[in-house]
Amino acid sequence: MTVIVVLAFPPRQGLVLPALPETSPLSAAEATELYEAMLRDSFRAVERSGGELLVNYPESDQLPAAYQTDTEPVAELRALAAETLDDVSAARFEPQVGSTVSARVGNTATHLLEVEEANSVAIIRGNAPFLTRLAIDSAAMKLRTNEVVIGPAPEGEAYYAGFTEPIDFAEVFAGLEQQRLADRAADAGLTTGFLPLSPTVETGDDLLTLVPMLRSRFRAERIVPEYTATFVHEYGLDVVDTDEGTRLVADTE
Repeated sequence: MTVIVVLAFPPRQGLVLPALPETSPLSAAEATELYEAMLRDSFRAVERSGGELLVNYPESDQLPAAYQTDTEPVAELRALAAETLDDVSAARFEPQVGSTVSARVGNTATHLLEVEEANSVAIIRGNAPFLTRLAIDSAAMKLRTNEVVIGPAPEGEAYYAGFTEPIDFAEVFAGLEQQRLADRAADAGLTTGFLPLSPTVETGDDLLTLVPMLRSRFRAERIVPEYTATFVHEYGLDVVDTDEGTRLVADTE
């Protein structure tokens, strides 16, 4: 069984998807709602897969002062998971440890592999809606024959990073994540497998890729991430052709 670690933030306005309101028709509040929808889809996909869900959250004092509230992040995320999962008691919630994303990933993955002796560990951020149950189970199969599995996203990012052995995690989740992950795996003498390319969402340009995928799959009566698809439908997100190229539009305009 693969332990699927979701690096999750409490869905607070301005804290999550901060670039989206500046690059899309969505407001800050709507961007926060989209993050919550994608996070719910990630939780549900892990629960329905053969993996074990571990929600890795920041402590309050790890958040910028502007986003600290009287509610602890773990309480907020646990409540969200309880509304989404069939059995929230099966999910683990553990605080992030480390000053950077790479340090947090490294600390968590290494502890699970070496101390808890997990067979495999995967790291996701909860902003890749097409990381479905089937994709998670496919990745688990690849981890049986590869020590590292990478899910590539556009612009060099990785929406999934799976391991059966630790690597040197220093600064690996900064910039060209795919290349650094593969380089560190090769340096350690490990084999690397790959999942299909899939979009993550951080900016409006990312939605130019995601929204047509969702709409086309829905029209073809294929499986779509429920919460994210509902958000796209309710806000009327669509991509249209213009004389200047494709443009993201919404009913909020």
